[in-house]
Amino acid sequence: MKIKDRIEFKSKAPVMTFAPDDMVIKAVKAMSEKNYGASVIVDGNNKPIGIVTERDFMRRLLAKGLDANATPISEIMTSDLKLASEEDQVVEWLWVMSNERFRHLPVVDSQGKLVNLMSQGDFVSYTWPQLLTRAKDAVAKSFMERFHLHLLVGGVMFYSIIMVFVMRSVK
Repeated sequence: MKIKDRIEFKSKAPVMTFAPDDMVIKAVKAMSEKNYGASVIVDGNNKPIGIVTERDFMRRLLAKGLDANATPISEIMTSDLKLASEEDQVVEWLWVMSNERFRHLPVVDSQGKLVNLMSQGDFVSYTWPQLLTRAKDAVAKSFMERFHLHLLVGGVMFYSIIMVFVMRSVK
């Protein structure tokens, strides 16, 4: 399933964005008020250049004793961004997010402009039923591809069991 086809993609509130020169306090207040875990930092063309999360506030601001009123977001944001396209597959990104240990994924359009911010939570509701279906289908396919082998092994086992009973009854 494509990211743009997820119900969460279509129904989410607009992404909270900030400019790189906005002070951290502005983001902290806005994110706290709306209960957002992450916001995207965009340039003048609405292209993502960074992301700031609650973890960034803790590790890059508070732990370093910086002043939220005097620190621009650009100093604490994560600038090594992974960006998804609306056309990308949900399962592929969930795998990348899980392996690379990040939880928020900015989604851009074909011009590279921000259109959404998806989280692992947005993807997980899709993946469990989908993964179970895929696993069931893979097992069924694997079984059917090797049906002749299963039939042969089953036949040998059945023959062996019958022979054990026959040999016992002969004694």
